[in-house]
Amino acid sequence: QVQLVESGGGFVQPGGSLRLSCAASGFTFMIYEMRWYRQAPGKERELVAIISGSGSITNYADSVKGRFTISRDNAKSALYLQMNSLKAEDTAVYYCNCNINPRKYWGQGTQVTVSS
Repeated sequence: QVQLVESGGGFVQPGGSLRLSCAASGFTFMIYEMRWYRQAPGKERELVAIISGSGSITNYADSVKGRFTISRDNAKSALYLQMNSLKAEDTAVYYCNCNINPRKYWGQGTQVTVSS
């Protein structure tokens, strides 16, 4: 069965960095586009970044462009999100996502808290 397991969240001061990881299993990882989403308290889940199956194409939400980098290691079935210059407004639960029609698959999420 498809499994997505996020890790790497934590507490960091403004301006700091974190690297999130998502371990994928149960499907042919390399052929699927992968996404990172986040959900802050009281807000809707929002798309943060997308990466193509090969890793050659990426897209970002305007709010994180230039600060976050999505990447993947298809040999390890792993997805990453490098987050630099973190701001308080980046505080959220971060989820990795894969859409394998007709289902959307989500991990359990990892909490990122940015605060002084």
